[in-house]
Amino acid sequence: MAERVVLAYSGGLDTSVAVKWLGENMEMDVIAVAVDVGQGDDFDSIRRRALAAGAVESVVIDARSEMADEYVAPAIAANALYEGRYPLVSALSRPVIVRHLVAEARRHGAGSVAHGCTGKGNDQVRFEVGIRSLAPELDILAPARVWGMTREDCVDYAAKHSIEVEATKEKVFSIDENLWGRAIECGEIEDPWSSPPPEAYTLTRQSRNEPLEVVIGFESGVPVSIDGRQMNLAQLIGEIGAVVGSYGWGRIDMVENRRVGIKSRETYECPAALALIMAHQDLESLTLERDLAHFKTLIEGRWAELVYDGMWFSPLKQALDAFISTSQAHVSGEVRLALAPGVCQVSGRRSPVGLYDHGLATYDEGDTFSHADSAGFVSLFGLSVSTWAARQGIAVPGSGQ
Repeated sequence: MAERVVLAYSGGLDTSVAVKWLGENMEMDVIAVAVDVGQGDDFDSIRRRALAAGAVESVVIDARSEMADEYVAPAIAANALYEGRYPLVSALSRPVIVRHLVAEARRHGAGSVAHGCTGKGNDQVRFEVGIRSLAPELDILAPARVWGMTREDCVDYAAKHSIEVEATKEKVFSIDENLWGRAIECGEIEDPWSSPPPEAYTLTRQSRNEPLEVVIGFESGVPVSIDGRQMNLAQLIGEIGAVVGSYGWGRIDMVENRRVGIKSRETYECPAALALIMAHQDLESLTLERDLAHFKTLIEGRWAELVYDGMWFSPLKQALDAFISTSQAHVSGEVRLALAPGVCQVSGRRSPVGLYDHGLATYDEGDTFSHADSAGFVSLFGLSVSTWAARQGIAVPGSGQ
């Protein structure tokens, strides 16, 4: 009986070729596992494609709600933007897929898991570190790292073996999409000086011109409503992404530092992700106490970096999760977003537990702030630097001292 391997199957060129290659070159029975994380694919077609390529079994798992509730929600709470810009579109989907790959390997008695990642990308790290975190006993295979075929070679291999793929030698963009956004790579985009061609974009093509305001409701840091209409997170992400994207807003064009040590020009479309993180950050400015808000900002970048690096299941990530989760207890309220062509910005926020006190903040009638207390506060606050200045202070340039 041939050894079984569970393959992370997307239905694309590399994983379709991998089905045949693993059977032909390693004499393995391939179980193709496709996980729906909101990429909008035809999964009936993907299942048939896997079987036609030689898989002994094809499994499709609907993980859209799981990704939204268990992976995207914590990312919103963490205001997760890798290098301050990228909302972890692909990185967030990988631990979802990993968890199901491990479960299917155990269910089918497979001794190994395979993926279609190349040797220079981030996803190989995310898949392999994630699998080892959950199931260190499983072997990991990466055929695209060893078969030595270029993209053109893979197209030829697919044609030779009558493997149905949509890729062609002329179709140069590589797309990874899920409910949190869309990553666009390869082709002319690899030149950091070139402007991305208009056809690269699908989620952020402008179709609306009239200004619009939408109100996002949050409960304990999780988006729960649009304009007062309650909905689950997966549905909310889809709706707000469609609205915001219709104003041509939500694109990212950056040179990114990959985990493997190279710089890569990356283009993303993330209208929902960017809008929801913006709204959440703004609501936190109203509801988090000063020291908590400042400290949380210090760890948000580290949280995003851990997820980007494939450390979703790591001890540090779990410890940071505990802190962030606690911080969200009072992040409830509404944020109003103002939309116009090429624009999405916060225009208002309110919360029943907000820490903004009009009496303390106003300079007009109704001021309740104790101005008399300020003189002593300022004097004591600056006491140490005043003492230093009197005895050790550095001479001011040009003062003649």
